[in-house]
Amino acid sequence: MKSFSESYKKAGVDVTAGYKAVELMKAHVAKTMTSSVLTGLGGFGGLFELDLTGVQKPVLVSGTDGVGTKLKLAFLQEKHNTVGIDCVAMCVNDIICCGAKPLFFLDYVAVGKNVPEKVAEIVSGVAEGCVQSGCALVGGETAEMPGFYPVDEYDLAGFSVGVVDKDKILDNSTQKAGDVLIALPSSGVHSNGFSLVRKVFNIEKTDLATYVDTLGNTLGETLLTPTKIYVKPMLSLFEKVTVKSVAHITGGGFYENIPRSLKKGLSAKINRADVKVLPIFDLIARTGNIPERDMFNTFNMGVGMVACVAKEDADLALNILQTAGEAAYILGELVESDEGVILE
Repeated sequence: MKSFSESYKKAGVDVTAGYKAVELMKAHVAKTMTSSVLTGLGGFGGLFELDLTGVQKPVLVSGTDGVGTKLKLAFLQEKHNTVGIDCVAMCVNDIICCGAKPLFFLDYVAVGKNVPEKVAEIVSGVAEGCVQSGCALVGGETAEMPGFYPVDEYDLAGFSVGVVDKDKILDNSTQKAGDVLIALPSSGVHSNGFSLVRKVFNIEKTDLATYVDTLGNTLGETLLTPTKIYVKPMLSLFEKVTVKSVAHITGGGFYENIPRSLKKGLSAKINRADVKVLPIFDLIARTGNIPERDMFNTFNMGVGMVACVAKEDADLALNILQTAGEAAYILGELVESDEGVILE
């Protein structure tokens, strides 16, 4: 017999709703299971057996993040099955920047009111993100917090753990002028800059269902497009090419994230005309009258990840990524400079 407290329910917390939510999400979680997962949902911790075949010096790599105010778009459109992909993506895309393979993921969902069907819908997105990145969803937490969150709102965060052989951790010490930067296109705004997006479009008062010709979709669907997950294409690249660094283009855009992956004394020289900017960013800039510098310092501008390789490896790297389904292209090159990013 499951526990039940009438007094707690009167205070706004229905533990039976939590049990139902877990039952509804089990089918989604099952899709992420790998042979390394030793426990199902419901325990106090998720057990994961580490397979170190071929790994000489294992190093664990962890990453954590949330979805941020992009969640407001999900609330307004009452669509909750994609933000979980964003949550996973923001974590595993960071992990891959070290050269690591994500192993497992845990999520944290905090709700004003536990509606089991909505929670299961949220977790279905998390499970989809785990499938896309090849990691297992080994557990999580759903917290019902009446009076803290509005009854129809929630927050979503999570973290992932991956592993990399110590000798294969990406090392930018071999970077030199002339090395090539390869862009992996983004799927849209991803999960950064939404406080500015919401202000630009006055999002609470805008008809998100309006079709926009330049976007080829409604504004709401375009903005809610989940963050692309780059794990599998990048793992394929690591197998055959020496990648010197990888930058995940998140909050802070080009100007903050690309320099984080560069050796001191080197900068990324990028021809502005070579950046394949997505239409949504042109619409944001035009609607909000936002200077180009601010756009490139806030958004990914159509580039979700940047890999640095030697010039002689560029063609092979492009071929591998394109074979893996990525429309990768040459973004720029490294030059001797302390500016970080030179966008001309």
